[in-house]
Amino acid sequence: MRFATLPDGTPDGRLHIVSRDNCRCIPSEAAPTLQAALEDWDALTPALQAEYDALNAGGGAPFDPSTALAPLPRAWQWLDGSAFESHGNLLDKIFDLDIPDDGKPLMYQGLSNQFYPPAADVVFRTEEDGIDFEGEFGVITKAVPMGATGDPRDYIVLVGQINDWSLRKIGPMEMKKMFGVLQCKPACSMAPVVVTPDELGAAWRDARVDLPLNVAWNGEDFGAPNGYHMSFGFDDLVAHAAYSRALPAGTIIGSGTVSNENFRDIGSACIAERRGIEILDHGAPRTDFMHFGDRVRMECLAADGSPLFGPIDQQIVQA
Repeated sequence: MRFATLPDGTPDGRLHIVSRDNCRCIPSEAAPTLQAALEDWDALTPALQAEYDALNAGGGAPFDPSTALAPLPRAWQWLDGSAFESHGNLLDKIFDLDIPDDGKPLMYQGLSNQFYPPAADVVFRTEEDGIDFEGEFGVITKAVPMGATGDPRDYIVLVGQINDWSLRKIGPMEMKKMFGVLQCKPACSMAPVVVTPDELGAAWRDARVDLPLNVAWNGEDFGAPNGYHMSFGFDDLVAHAAYSRALPAGTIIGSGTVSNENFRDIGSACIAERRGIEILDHGAPRTDFMHFGDRVRMECLAADGSPLFGPIDQQIVQA
């Protein structure tokens, strides 16, 4: 199944079912919002599936992803991991963070009361903070009990795509204070469509998205790292997050910046990684962070080239 949220004048928008080709949609009769669907997921799944099947058989209105809100415009919880070892190792070295390896995922709890729509302008105060994009995959869970009893995969009901914006000049200072991050992590953006894992077919492998995330900056290709190369799968991230707390339905968990060991060949999903490579190769970074008016586009396509989550395509502007 595929879902999007369209604006209706309320903070949470109106849940819509999206066709398999991302071309058509209908408002869901089973649940008014995605949050409502998630809170009663098991009971509502048959009705939602029936609506999806009927839409794919024909009918519906045209779906324009640029008019959508984030699938969850606000969420009870946003937890972001750092599950790509190649990315973490590079930034640890560049920023001299010396993060101990205890065999557990890195994860922080971020701002969840706002997620930018996929085509909205993104507002920042100053370019001096080092504005950077971070392309990620993410999952949304139904309610997870403390300890995530059973198979953590069973709690993952939706998969999506995220831009976890970062302010790189602030991040290292906050991390070194060892009390979490705050100012360096503003609101994230989400691609317009979230899908159930079965929509990915063989690309949903080991609780990972085995597809490239295509990133372009100001119209030029920036990178296409594959989402499979996570040191911890999303099942591991769910279990880690639920170790000492229950997770409410609608918890969003991010993969961290998608990164591959061959980043010099395949490119990156954030500027900080490219700058890190330049420091290693040339002794100093050659790529600047973002400037007002810049545009970043991210999109993951299915293996056959068909649309999946839809694009995040945004310009940054000054507050």
